[in-house]
Amino acid sequence: MPVTDSSAGTQNNRALGKVFLVGAGPGDPGLITVKGLECLRNADAVVFDRLASPKLLAEVRHDAELYDAGKGRDEHRMAQSEINELLVDLGLSGKTVCRLKGGDPFVFGRGGEEALELAAAGVPWEVVPGISSVIAAPAYAGIPVTQRGMSTSLTIITGSEDPNKPDSTINWDALAGLSGTLVFVMGWKGMNDIVDALTSRGVPGDRPAALVQWGTTPRQRVVSGPVSDIVDRGVQAGIGAPVALIIGDVAGLRDAMAWFDTRPLFGKRVLVTRARSQASSLVKQLEALGAEVLEYPTIEIVPVLDPGPLDTALRNISNYDWIMLTSSNAVRGVAERMKAIGIDSRALSHLKFGVNGPSTARALTGIGINADAIPDEYLASAMVELLKSKKISPENVLFPRSDIGRETLANGLRELGSNVDEVVAYSTKMPGDTGELAREAYEEGIDYTTFTSSSTVRNLVGLLGGSPDLINSSQTVIIGPITAETAKELKVNNDIQAEEQSIAGIVKAIVAHASASAQQGQQAHE
Repeated sequence: MPVTDSSAGTQNNRALGKVFLVGAGPGDPGLITVKGLECLRNADAVVFDRLASPKLLAEVRHDAELYDAGKGRDEHRMAQSEINELLVDLGLSGKTVCRLKGGDPFVFGRGGEEALELAAAGVPWEVVPGISSVIAAPAYAGIPVTQRGMSTSLTIITGSEDPNKPDSTINWDALAGLSGTLVFVMGWKGMNDIVDALTSRGVPGDRPAALVQWGTTPRQRVVSGPVSDIVDRGVQAGIGAPVALIIGDVAGLRDAMAWFDTRPLFGKRVLVTRARSQASSLVKQLEALGAEVLEYPTIEIVPVLDPGPLDTALRNISNYDWIMLTSSNAVRGVAERMKAIGIDSRALSHLKFGVNGPSTARALTGIGINADAIPDEYLASAMVELLKSKKISPENVLFPRSDIGRETLANGLRELGSNVDEVVAYSTKMPGDTGELAREAYEEGIDYTTFTSSSTVRNLVGLLGGSPDLINSSQTVIIGPITAETAKELKVNNDIQAEEQSIAGIVKAIVAHASASAQQGQQAHE
Protein backbone atom coordinates (compact mmCIF):
# COMPACT_ATOMS: atom_id res chain seq x y z
CA MET A 1 0.00 0.00 0.00
CA PRO A 2 1.49 3.37 -0.93
CA VAL A 3 2.12 5.86 1.85
CA THR A 4 0.32 9.14 1.30
CA ASP A 5 0.09 12.45 3.09
CA SER A 6 -2.71 13.23 5.52
CA SER A 7 -4.98 14.92 3.00
CA ALA A 8 -4.49 13.09 -0.26
CA GLY A 9 -5.70 9.61 0.70
CA THR A 10 -4.63 6.70 -1.52
CA GLN A 11 -4.77 6.21 -5.24
CA ASN A 12 -6.31 2.76 -5.09
CA ASN A 13 -9.98 2.04 -5.49
CA ARG A 14 -10.78 1.35 -1.86
CA ALA A 15 -12.90 3.92 -0.10
CA LEU A 16 -10.89 4.99 2.91
CA GLY A 17 -12.27 6.74 5.92
CA LYS A 18 -10.55 9.49 7.84
CA VAL A 19 -9.40 9.75 11.44
CA PHE A 20 -9.65 13.05 13.30
CA LEU A 21 -7.41 13.31 16.35
CA VAL A 22 -9.58 15.65 18.41
CA GLY A 23 -8.56 17.43 21.58
CA ALA A 24 -11.53 17.26 23.97
CA GLY A 25 -10.07 19.86 26.31
CA PRO A 26 -9.12 19.48 29.97
CA GLY A 27 -12.43 18.27 31.44
CA ASP A 28 -14.96 21.09 31.20
CA PRO A 29 -17.08 19.97 28.21
CA GLY A 30 -17.61 23.60 27.24
CA LEU A 31 -13.93 23.93 26.37
CA ILE A 32 -14.00 21.67 23.32
CA THR A 33 -13.44 23.64 20.11
CA VAL A 34 -16.17 24.29 17.54
CA LYS A 35 -14.34 22.14 15.01
CA GLY A 36 -13.81 19.37 17.55
CA LEU A 37 -17.51 19.30 18.37
CA GLU A 38 -18.37 19.16 14.66
CA CYS A 39 -16.06 16.16 14.20
CA LEU A 40 -17.63 14.43 17.20
CA ARG A 41 -21.16 14.94 15.91
CA ASN A 42 -20.36 13.71 12.40
CA ALA A 43 -18.29 10.65 13.29
CA ASP A 44 -19.23 7.08 12.38
CA ALA A 45 -17.05 5.86 15.26
CA VAL A 46 -15.71 7.52 18.40
CA VAL A 47 -12.68 6.24 20.29
CA PHE A 48 -12.60 8.15 23.59
CA ASP A 49 -10.21 8.61 26.50
CA ARG A 50 -10.78 8.57 30.27
CA LEU A 51 -10.07 12.29 30.65
CA ALA A 52 -12.52 13.38 27.95
CA SER A 53 -15.74 14.60 29.58
CA PRO A 54 -18.47 11.90 29.47
CA LYS A 55 -20.97 14.67 28.74
CA LEU A 56 -19.43 15.07 25.29
CA LEU A 57 -20.64 11.59 24.37
CA ALA A 58 -24.19 12.95 24.43
CA GLU A 59 -23.26 14.78 21.21
CA VAL A 60 -22.49 11.54 19.36
CA ARG A 61 -24.80 10.31 16.61
CA HIS A 62 -27.20 7.65 17.87
CA ASP A 63 -25.86 5.15 15.34
CA ALA A 64 -22.16 5.85 15.94
CA GLU A 65 -19.87 3.11 17.26
CA LEU A 66 -18.30 3.87 20.66
CA TYR A 67 -14.95 2.51 21.83
CA ASP A 68 -13.72 3.12 25.38
CA ALA A 69 -9.92 3.45 25.22
CA GLY A 70 -9.53 5.00 28.65
CA LYS A 71 -6.22 4.57 30.43
CA GLY A 72 -5.65 5.24 34.10
CA ARG A 73 -2.44 4.73 36.06
CA ASP A 74 -3.51 1.27 37.22
CA GLU A 75 -6.08 0.37 34.56
CA HIS A 76 -5.69 0.21 30.79
CA ARG A 77 -8.78 -0.79 28.86
CA MET A 78 -6.62 -0.82 25.75
CA ALA A 79 -2.87 -0.77 25.31
CA GLN A 80 -1.59 2.01 23.07
CA SER A 81 -0.69 -0.53 20.39
CA GLU A 82 -4.30 -1.79 20.44
CA ILE A 83 -5.62 1.76 20.11
CA ASN A 84 -3.32 2.38 17.13
CA GLU A 85 -4.51 -0.83 15.49
CA LEU A 86 -8.17 0.02 16.11
CA LEU A 87 -7.81 3.47 14.53
CA VAL A 88 -6.11 2.00 11.48
CA ASP A 89 -8.77 -0.72 11.11
CA LEU A 90 -11.62 1.78 11.42
CA GLY A 91 -10.01 4.11 8.90
CA LEU A 92 -9.34 1.31 6.41
CA SER A 93 -12.96 0.19 6.72
CA GLY A 94 -14.12 3.56 5.36
CA LYS A 95 -15.37 5.11 8.60
CA THR A 96 -15.06 8.71 9.71
CA VAL A 97 -13.47 8.41 13.13
CA CYS A 98 -13.27 10.87 16.01
CA ARG A 99 -10.37 9.97 18.28
CA LEU A 100 -11.46 11.98 21.31
CA LYS A 101 -8.46 12.68 23.50
CA GLY A 102 -8.30 14.60 26.77
CA GLY A 103 -6.58 17.97 26.53
CA ASP A 104 -4.59 18.40 23.32
CA PRO A 105 -3.61 15.36 21.21
CA PHE A 106 -0.01 16.50 20.81
CA VAL A 107 0.67 17.69 24.38
CA PHE A 108 1.58 14.51 26.27
CA GLY A 109 -1.40 12.92 24.55
CA ARG A 110 0.44 10.34 22.38
CA GLY A 111 -1.40 11.75 19.41
CA GLY A 112 1.86 11.88 17.49
CA GLU A 113 2.26 8.12 17.84
CA GLU A 114 -1.25 7.55 16.53
CA ALA A 115 -0.71 9.94 13.64
CA LEU A 116 2.48 8.12 12.58
CA GLU A 117 0.69 4.76 12.63
CA LEU A 118 -2.16 6.15 10.53
CA ALA A 119 0.24 7.72 8.04
CA ALA A 120 2.22 4.49 7.72
CA ALA A 121 -1.00 2.58 6.99
CA GLY A 122 -2.12 5.11 4.40
CA VAL A 123 -5.15 6.25 6.41
CA PRO A 124 -6.00 9.95 5.98
CA TRP A 125 -5.94 11.83 9.26
CA GLU A 126 -6.20 15.31 10.68
CA VAL A 127 -5.47 16.83 14.06
CA VAL A 128 -7.91 19.17 15.79
CA PRO A 129 -5.98 20.87 18.61
CA GLY A 130 -7.57 21.14 22.03
CA ILE A 131 -7.05 23.22 25.15
CA SER A 132 -4.40 21.52 27.24
CA SER A 133 -4.71 21.05 30.99
CA VAL A 134 -1.23 22.55 31.37
CA ILE A 135 -2.72 26.00 30.80
CA ALA A 136 -6.39 25.39 31.62
CA ALA A 137 -5.97 23.84 35.07
CA PRO A 138 -3.88 26.77 36.35
CA ALA A 139 -6.29 29.26 34.73
CA TYR A 140 -9.30 27.68 36.47
CA ALA A 141 -7.34 27.79 39.73
CA GLY A 142 -6.82 31.55 39.30
CA ILE A 143 -3.17 31.21 38.26
CA PRO A 144 -2.00 32.86 35.02
CA VAL A 145 0.95 30.84 33.72
CA THR A 146 2.56 34.06 32.44
CA GLN A 147 2.31 37.53 33.94
CA ARG A 148 4.14 40.68 32.92
CA GLY A 149 6.87 41.56 35.39
CA MET A 150 6.54 38.19 37.12
CA SER A 151 6.85 35.35 34.62
CA THR A 152 7.79 35.71 30.97
CA SER A 153 8.33 32.03 30.21
CA LEU A 154 6.38 28.79 30.57
CA THR A 155 8.00 25.37 30.67
CA ILE A 156 5.89 22.22 30.50
CA ILE A 157 7.41 19.00 31.80
CA THR A 158 6.18 15.43 32.11
CA GLY A 159 6.28 14.24 35.68
CA SER A 160 6.36 10.59 34.69
CA GLU A 161 10.14 10.48 34.29
CA ASP A 162 12.18 9.68 37.39
CA PRO A 163 14.53 12.62 38.05
CA ASN A 164 16.96 10.29 39.83
CA LYS A 165 17.73 8.06 36.88
CA PRO A 166 21.17 8.77 35.40
CA ASP A 167 20.01 8.92 31.80
CA SER A 168 17.11 11.35 32.38
CA THR A 169 16.22 13.32 29.26
CA ILE A 170 15.18 16.28 31.40
CA ASN A 171 17.82 18.90 32.16
CA TRP A 172 17.04 19.43 35.84
CA ASP A 173 19.87 21.90 36.33
CA ALA A 174 18.46 24.09 33.55
CA LEU A 175 14.94 23.86 34.97
CA ALA A 176 16.12 24.91 38.41
CA GLY A 177 17.78 27.96 36.91
CA LEU A 178 14.60 29.23 35.20
CA SER A 179 12.74 32.14 36.77
CA GLY A 180 9.51 31.56 34.85
CA THR A 181 6.62 29.17 35.43
CA LEU A 182 7.09 25.39 35.56
CA VAL A 183 4.11 23.10 35.04
CA PHE A 184 4.48 19.36 35.73
CA VAL A 185 1.75 16.94 34.69
CA MET A 186 1.32 13.18 35.20
CA GLY A 187 3.71 13.27 38.11
CA TRP A 188 1.83 12.76 41.38
CA LYS A 189 3.48 9.41 42.13
CA GLY A 190 6.96 10.94 41.97
CA MET A 191 6.13 14.48 43.10
CA ASN A 192 8.44 14.37 46.13
CA ASP A 193 11.36 13.42 43.89
CA ILE A 194 10.50 16.25 41.48
CA VAL A 195 10.46 18.83 44.26
CA ASP A 196 13.67 17.45 45.75
CA ALA A 197 15.39 17.53 42.36
CA LEU A 198 14.56 21.22 41.97
CA THR A 199 15.21 22.45 45.52
CA SER A 200 18.50 20.55 45.71
CA ARG A 201 19.57 22.45 42.59
CA GLY A 202 18.83 25.89 43.97
CA VAL A 203 15.08 26.52 43.64
CA PRO A 204 14.18 28.47 46.81
CA GLY A 205 12.03 26.47 49.19
CA ASP A 206 9.67 29.41 49.64
CA ARG A 207 8.92 29.81 45.91
CA PRO A 208 5.10 29.75 45.48
CA ALA A 209 3.58 26.51 44.18
CA ALA A 210 0.17 24.98 43.70
CA LEU A 211 -1.36 21.57 43.05
CA VAL A 212 -4.51 21.42 40.89
CA GLN A 213 -6.44 18.15 40.78
CA TRP A 214 -9.17 17.52 38.21
CA GLY A 215 -8.73 21.04 36.85
CA THR A 216 -11.70 22.75 35.11
CA THR A 217 -14.22 20.21 36.46
CA PRO A 218 -16.63 20.40 39.42
CA ARG A 219 -14.24 18.03 41.19
CA GLN A 220 -11.39 20.54 41.01
CA ARG A 221 -9.29 20.84 44.17
CA VAL A 222 -6.43 23.27 44.70
CA VAL A 223 -3.71 23.32 47.32
CA SER A 224 -1.16 26.13 47.40
CA GLY A 225 1.91 26.95 49.46
CA PRO A 226 5.71 27.06 49.31
CA VAL A 227 7.26 24.48 46.99
CA SER A 228 9.17 22.84 49.85
CA ASP A 229 5.89 22.02 51.61
CA ILE A 230 3.51 21.61 48.69
CA VAL A 231 3.51 17.80 48.48
CA ASP A 232 2.87 17.35 52.21
CA ARG A 233 -0.01 19.82 51.97
CA GLY A 234 -1.40 17.88 49.04
CA VAL A 235 -1.21 14.59 50.91
CA GLN A 236 -2.95 16.11 53.93
CA ALA A 237 -5.71 17.42 51.67
CA GLY A 238 -6.16 14.04 49.99
CA ILE A 239 -4.99 15.27 46.59
CA GLY A 240 -4.30 12.58 43.99
CA ALA A 241 -3.96 11.98 40.27
CA PRO A 242 -4.72 13.56 37.85
CA VAL A 243 -2.89 16.59 39.20
CA ALA A 244 -0.77 19.43 37.84
CA LEU A 245 2.06 21.03 39.81
CA ILE A 246 2.64 24.73 39.14
CA ILE A 247 5.85 26.29 40.44
CA GLY A 248 6.57 29.99 40.12
CA ASP A 249 5.69 33.40 41.46
CA VAL A 250 2.39 33.35 39.53
CA ALA A 251 1.15 30.61 41.89
CA GLY A 252 1.06 33.28 44.58
CA LEU A 253 -1.70 35.11 42.68
CA ARG A 254 -4.32 32.47 43.42
CA ASP A 255 -5.67 34.14 46.56
CA ALA A 256 -6.42 37.30 44.59
CA MET A 257 -7.57 35.66 41.35
CA ALA A 258 -9.48 32.50 42.36
CA TRP A 259 -12.78 32.50 40.48
CA PHE A 260 -13.88 29.01 39.45
CA ASP A 261 -13.95 27.23 42.79
CA THR A 262 -15.26 30.25 44.72
CA ARG A 263 -18.68 30.26 43.05
CA PRO A 264 -21.63 29.80 45.44
CA LEU A 265 -22.50 26.22 44.43
CA PHE A 266 -19.02 24.94 43.67
CA GLY A 267 -18.56 21.39 44.92
CA LYS A 268 -22.32 20.79 45.26
CA ARG A 269 -23.87 17.88 43.39
CA VAL A 270 -27.43 18.46 42.23
CA LEU A 271 -29.69 15.77 40.82
CA VAL A 272 -32.21 17.14 38.31
CA THR A 273 -35.29 14.99 37.73
CA ARG A 274 -36.98 17.20 35.16
CA ALA A 275 -37.50 15.95 31.61
CA ARG A 276 -34.31 16.54 29.61
CA SER A 277 -36.21 18.60 27.02
CA GLN A 278 -37.19 21.01 29.80
CA ALA A 279 -34.13 20.91 32.02
CA SER A 280 -31.62 22.93 30.00
CA SER A 281 -32.34 26.28 31.68
CA LEU A 282 -32.12 24.81 35.18
CA VAL A 283 -28.95 22.88 34.35
CA LYS A 284 -27.23 25.89 32.80
CA GLN A 285 -28.05 28.17 35.73
CA LEU A 286 -26.83 25.65 38.29
CA GLU A 287 -23.64 24.91 36.38
CA ALA A 288 -22.93 28.63 35.98
CA LEU A 289 -22.99 28.87 39.78
CA GLY A 290 -20.48 26.03 40.09
CA ALA A 291 -22.66 22.99 40.75
CA GLU A 292 -22.07 19.56 39.30
CA VAL A 293 -25.42 18.69 37.74
CA LEU A 294 -26.54 15.12 37.16
CA GLU A 295 -29.45 14.90 34.75
CA TYR A 296 -31.50 11.81 35.55
CA PRO A 297 -34.97 12.64 34.24
CA THR A 298 -37.80 10.67 35.78
CA ILE A 299 -40.15 11.67 33.01
CA GLU A 300 -39.73 11.88 29.26
CA ILE A 301 -41.94 14.03 27.05
CA VAL A 302 -43.03 12.32 23.84
CA PRO A 303 -45.49 13.27 21.07
CA VAL A 304 -49.12 12.50 21.78
CA LEU A 305 -49.83 8.84 21.09
CA ASP A 306 -53.18 9.56 19.42
CA PRO A 307 -53.25 13.06 17.90
CA GLY A 308 -56.75 12.61 16.51
CA PRO A 309 -58.73 14.48 19.22
CA LEU A 310 -56.26 17.39 19.23
CA ASP A 311 -56.29 17.58 15.42
CA THR A 312 -60.09 17.63 15.42
CA ALA A 313 -60.17 20.42 18.01
CA LEU A 314 -57.66 22.48 16.01
CA ARG A 315 -59.62 22.03 12.79
CA ASN A 316 -62.67 23.34 14.67
CA ILE A 317 -60.76 26.08 16.50
CA SER A 318 -63.41 28.68 15.57
CA ASN A 319 -65.71 27.00 18.11
CA TYR A 320 -63.55 28.20 21.02
CA ASP A 321 -62.96 31.61 22.57
CA TRP A 322 -60.19 30.62 25.04
CA ILE A 323 -57.22 28.22 25.15
CA MET A 324 -55.70 27.28 28.51
CA LEU A 325 -52.06 26.17 28.54
CA THR A 326 -50.37 24.98 31.73
CA SER A 327 -46.95 23.99 30.37
CA SER A 328 -44.52 24.79 27.59
CA ASN A 329 -44.94 21.16 26.47
CA ALA A 330 -48.59 21.84 25.73
CA VAL A 331 -47.60 24.88 23.65
CA ARG A 332 -45.11 22.78 21.66
CA GLY A 333 -47.63 19.97 21.26
CA VAL A 334 -50.24 22.33 19.83
CA ALA A 335 -47.72 24.03 17.54
CA GLU A 336 -46.47 20.70 16.19
CA ARG A 337 -49.96 19.44 15.37
CA MET A 338 -50.89 22.77 13.75
CA LYS A 339 -47.90 22.41 11.47
CA ALA A 340 -48.69 18.76 10.79
CA ILE A 341 -52.25 19.47 9.64
CA GLY A 342 -51.49 22.73 7.84
CA ILE A 343 -52.97 25.35 10.20
CA ASP A 344 -51.07 28.57 10.90
CA SER A 345 -51.38 31.08 13.71
CA ARG A 346 -53.89 33.24 11.84
CA ALA A 347 -56.53 30.66 12.74
CA LEU A 348 -55.99 31.55 16.40
CA SER A 349 -56.39 35.30 16.09
CA HIS A 350 -59.85 35.38 17.71
CA LEU A 351 -58.75 33.49 20.82
CA LYS A 352 -57.72 34.55 24.31
CA PHE A 353 -54.87 32.62 25.94
CA GLY A 354 -54.45 31.78 29.60
CA VAL A 355 -51.13 30.38 30.80
CA ASN A 356 -49.67 29.27 34.13
CA GLY A 357 -46.13 30.50 34.64
CA PRO A 358 -43.46 32.48 32.81
CA SER A 359 -41.93 29.50 31.00
CA THR A 360 -45.29 28.69 29.38
CA ALA A 361 -45.73 32.37 28.48
CA ARG A 362 -42.25 32.41 26.87
CA ALA A 363 -43.04 29.29 24.88
CA LEU A 364 -46.26 30.92 23.66
CA THR A 365 -44.40 34.10 22.73
CA GLY A 366 -42.00 31.90 20.79
CA ILE A 367 -44.77 31.07 18.33
CA GLY A 368 -45.80 34.71 18.06
CA ILE A 369 -48.65 34.87 20.60
CA ASN A 370 -48.85 36.85 23.85
CA ALA A 371 -50.79 35.53 26.84
CA ASP A 372 -53.94 37.33 27.96
CA ALA A 373 -54.08 35.92 31.50
CA ILE A 374 -51.18 34.90 33.78
CA PRO A 375 -51.91 34.43 37.50
CA ASP A 376 -49.36 35.56 40.08
CA GLU A 377 -49.24 32.02 41.49
CA TYR A 378 -48.50 29.30 38.98
CA LEU A 379 -51.43 27.12 40.04
CA ALA A 380 -54.55 25.95 38.25
CA SER A 381 -56.68 27.27 41.11
CA ALA A 382 -54.97 30.66 40.80
CA MET A 383 -56.03 30.87 37.14
CA VAL A 384 -59.65 30.30 38.15
CA GLU A 385 -59.40 32.96 40.86
CA LEU A 386 -57.86 35.42 38.39
CA LEU A 387 -60.74 34.95 35.96
CA LYS A 388 -63.21 35.41 38.79
CA SER A 389 -61.56 38.61 39.99
CA LYS A 390 -61.60 40.08 36.49
CA LYS A 391 -65.18 38.89 35.93
CA ILE A 392 -64.08 36.89 32.89
CA SER A 393 -66.33 33.96 31.97
CA PRO A 394 -64.89 31.96 29.08
CA GLU A 395 -67.66 30.32 27.11
CA ASN A 396 -65.90 27.54 25.19
CA VAL A 397 -62.41 26.54 26.32
CA LEU A 398 -59.89 24.27 24.65
CA PHE A 399 -57.56 22.77 27.26
CA PRO A 400 -54.61 20.89 25.68
CA ARG A 401 -52.85 18.97 28.45
CA SER A 402 -50.69 15.96 29.23
CA ASP A 403 -51.93 12.42 29.49
CA ILE A 404 -51.39 12.55 33.27
CA GLY A 405 -52.64 16.08 33.95
CA ARG A 406 -54.79 17.03 36.96
CA GLU A 407 -58.45 18.00 36.73
CA THR A 408 -58.21 21.11 38.92
CA LEU A 409 -58.29 23.71 36.15
CA ALA A 410 -60.91 21.98 34.03
CA ASN A 411 -63.24 21.53 37.00
CA GLY A 412 -62.71 25.12 38.14
CA LEU A 413 -63.58 26.44 34.68
CA ARG A 414 -66.71 24.31 34.57
CA GLU A 415 -67.76 25.80 37.91
CA LEU A 416 -67.49 29.22 36.21
CA GLY A 417 -69.91 27.96 33.57
CA SER A 418 -67.38 27.23 30.82
CA ASN A 419 -67.66 24.41 28.35
CA VAL A 420 -64.26 22.72 28.50
CA ASP A 421 -62.82 20.31 25.94
CA GLU A 422 -59.80 18.53 27.34
CA VAL A 423 -57.47 17.01 24.75
CA VAL A 424 -54.10 15.36 25.15
CA ALA A 425 -51.35 17.45 23.54
CA TYR A 426 -48.35 15.42 24.69
CA SER A 427 -47.61 12.15 26.43
CA THR A 428 -45.15 11.10 29.11
CA LYS A 429 -43.16 7.99 29.90
CA MET A 430 -40.49 6.94 32.39
CA PRO A 431 -36.94 6.57 31.03
CA GLY A 432 -35.65 3.03 31.48
CA ASP A 433 -32.17 3.65 32.89
CA THR A 434 -32.77 6.48 35.36
CA GLY A 435 -33.34 4.28 38.42
CA GLU A 436 -29.96 2.54 38.41
CA LEU A 437 -28.08 5.70 37.46
CA ALA A 438 -29.78 7.66 40.24
CA ARG A 439 -29.06 4.91 42.76
CA GLU A 440 -25.35 5.02 41.91
CA ALA A 441 -25.37 8.83 42.15
CA TYR A 442 -26.92 8.80 45.63
CA GLU A 443 -24.41 6.22 46.79
CA GLU A 444 -21.61 8.55 45.66
CA GLY A 445 -23.34 11.49 47.36
CA ILE A 446 -25.93 14.04 46.23
CA ASP A 447 -26.33 17.40 47.95
CA TYR A 448 -29.64 18.51 46.41
CA THR A 449 -32.47 16.77 44.56
CA THR A 450 -34.83 19.01 42.60
CA PHE A 451 -38.50 18.23 41.97
CA THR A 452 -40.51 20.37 39.57
CA SER A 453 -43.77 18.42 39.51
CA SER A 454 -45.66 15.71 41.34
CA SER A 455 -44.82 13.22 38.59
CA THR A 456 -41.07 13.72 39.07
CA VAL A 457 -41.43 12.84 42.77
CA ARG A 458 -43.69 9.87 42.16
CA ASN A 459 -41.57 8.49 39.34
CA LEU A 460 -38.22 8.81 41.12
CA VAL A 461 -39.57 7.01 44.18
CA GLY A 462 -40.91 4.30 41.89
CA LEU A 463 -37.65 4.00 39.98
CA LEU A 464 -35.81 3.59 43.30
CA GLY A 465 -37.96 0.65 44.30
CA GLY A 466 -40.66 2.55 46.19
CA SER A 467 -38.41 3.78 49.00
CA PRO A 468 -37.63 7.47 49.63
CA ASP A 469 -34.54 6.71 51.74
CA LEU A 470 -31.90 7.50 49.10
CA ILE A 471 -33.71 10.69 48.10
CA ASN A 472 -33.88 11.77 51.74
CA SER A 473 -30.11 11.40 52.07
CA SER A 474 -29.97 14.67 50.09
CA GLN A 475 -31.63 18.03 50.58
CA THR A 476 -34.84 18.03 48.55
CA VAL A 477 -35.86 21.18 46.69
CA ILE A 478 -39.55 21.29 45.79
CA ILE A 479 -41.51 23.64 43.58
CA GLY A 480 -45.08 24.44 44.59
CA PRO A 481 -47.59 23.16 47.14
CA ILE A 482 -49.00 20.41 44.93
CA THR A 483 -45.57 18.85 44.46
CA ALA A 484 -45.00 19.22 48.21
CA GLU A 485 -48.25 17.33 48.91
CA THR A 486 -47.11 14.46 46.71
CA ALA A 487 -43.73 14.40 48.45
CA LYS A 488 -45.42 14.21 51.85
CA GLU A 489 -47.67 11.40 50.65
CA LEU A 490 -44.62 9.39 49.53
CA LYS A 491 -42.61 10.24 52.69
CA VAL A 492 -40.09 12.29 50.71
CA ASN A 493 -38.65 15.13 52.81
CA ASN A 494 -39.63 18.68 51.96
CA ASP A 495 -36.35 20.30 53.00
CA ILE A 496 -36.46 23.40 50.82
CA GLN A 497 -39.55 24.81 49.11
CA ALA A 498 -38.93 27.45 46.48
CA GLU A 499 -40.72 30.70 47.30
CA GLU A 500 -41.15 31.42 43.61
CA GLN A 501 -42.63 28.57 41.58
CA SER A 502 -40.17 28.75 38.71
CA ILE A 503 -36.74 27.59 37.67
CA ALA A 504 -35.29 30.86 38.99
CA GLY A 505 -37.03 30.14 42.30
CA ILE A 506 -35.41 26.72 42.57
CA VAL A 507 -31.96 28.16 41.87
CA LYS A 508 -32.42 30.96 44.41
CA ALA A 509 -33.54 28.47 47.04
CA ILE A 510 -30.49 26.25 46.54
CA VAL A 511 -28.08 29.20 46.60
CA ALA A 512 -29.66 30.57 49.78
CA HIS A 513 -29.47 27.20 51.51
CA ALA A 514 -25.86 26.58 50.42
CA SER A 515 -24.84 30.04 51.59
CA ALA A 516 -26.50 29.60 54.99
CA SER A 517 -24.90 26.18 55.41
CA ALA A 518 -21.46 27.57 54.53
CA GLN A 519 -21.87 30.38 57.08
CA GLN A 520 -22.92 27.92 59.78
CA GLY A 521 -19.94 25.71 58.97
CA GLN A 522 -17.58 28.67 59.15
CA GLN A 523 -19.01 29.80 62.50
CA ALA A 524 -18.69 26.27 63.89
CA HIS A 525 -15.06 26.14 62.72
CA GLU A 526 -14.30 29.46 64.39
